[in-house]
This record gives sequence, structure tokens and C-alpha cells, in this order.
Amino acid sequence: MGSDDLKSRAQTLRAAGNTPKQIARLLGIPRSKVVSLVHSGPGLRPDRAAVSEPQLIGCWITRQWSNGLTIDGRPSDWIDDDNLPALAMGAGLPSVAVVREHSDDEVSVCGYLVDTYCLGVKNALPANMVDRRDLGPFLADYFGSYDGEPLAAPIELARHLVFGAVDYARTLGFDPHPDFSIAKSHLGTWQPPSRIRFGLNGKPYFQQGPYDNPNRVIRTLDRSVGPGNYHFTTSVIDL
Repeated sequence: MGSDDLKSRAQTLRAAGNTPKQIARLLGIPRSKVVSLVHSGPGLRPDRAAVSEPQLIGCWITRQWSNGLTIDGRPSDWIDDDNLPALAMGAGLPSVAVVREHSDDEVSVCGYLVDTYCLGVKNALPANMVDRRDLGPFLADYFGSYDGEPLAAPIELARHLVFGAVDYARTLGFDPHPDFSIAKSHLGTWQPPSRIRFGLNGKPYFQQGPYDNPNRVIRTLDRSVGPGNYHFTTSVIDL
């Protein structure tokens, strides 16, 4: 990555509200280098009063995102598949991608893997700068593990789903993936509460993934909601 490109990316991330420490981790450079980049050159220091949200290009979400959820006053453009069989592919674990303007040649993409039944944001993809010509293949790869094409969605749905799941998970004792703090600015400003009521039909449901610690999750749920007040599907665990 050239020095001018590195400077541009560091300044864009700073203007979006990321801290120098977060930018250093994202770009793989020392924090001192980040501070130098974002403050270098005349007029390049971020002015928070003048910062505006980068223009939204699009937002996509996997099918079955609403499976098992209750939505209060559901807007007409919050669409999903008509058929929502219990625990279908994508149910409880939708992925979301948000694409915003970055430059004449590139767009900025953030992604979120959301456990809507229990853990909130399980993974987050911080801003990736993608050539406009490569956006289609990038999104196809990002959503490639799901059946069917993702659905175009309004950004308001993404906010209510992602931020709402984070808020719900925190009531159960779970924090979002560490990279969420870097990626969340792509979603825009969040004004709770969410229209969505999380959990599988209103009750926490833990589906063990390959990187989950089931013992820790079960102990946390026992403390937060009590034994018998949640469901789970795991491999054999030693409680």
C-alpha cells in the first residue's frame, strides 16, 4: 500500500470516529504512525463538526434473517422469505454487508455476522476498500456460504438488527466481537430501542459455533436468565 493511500485510509477511518488505536490495529501499523498520518498535511486534521457520513451505496442481508424474531410495527420494506421453517439455513445467524462511498475508484465495505438468538455480533469485518469493479465478486464471496442470493435492505433494518442484537446480547452477559467497535460506524447513528425482539420466539437460544466456548456461554446464561429459561444446541460439554 502506497504512503498516500495509507494516509487516505487512515484519515477516512479517523473521520468516521475510529480511535488511533483502532486504526492502527486495522491497518497493521504502529499507533504513532497513525497519529502522524491523520494530522499530516494542511487541512487534513479531522474536523468533527464538518464530518458527514459517507454516502450509502447499498446494504444487503441474508435470507431468513427474521426467522424466529418478533418485529413491532414492521415497515413494509423489511422483507424476507415468505416461508420461514424452524431453524432453516440462515435462521438466527444472518450476515449483513454495508457499502459506502470511499473514492472515485473504491468503495468501503463492512460486514457483520449476527447471532439474533443469543450472542449478538459474533464477527465483524472492518472497512475493506474494494475496487468498484470488484464489488459484485466481493459480495458474492462474502455471502457465499448461504443458500440463495442476499436481499437488498434499507440501512434502518441493518441498524435495528445489528445494534439491537448487540443490546440484547449484553442483557444476557455477552459483548460483541472486538472488531465491531471499528466496523459499527458504517451503520450510522443508532437510536434505540430496536423494533425487533430477539431470541428464538422470545427466549435465548445458543447454537454452538466452531469458535464458541459452550461452557462459558452456558454459565453466563445460567447467571443472567437462570437454568431452564433458555435453550441450547451444543456438542458434548463439561459443565
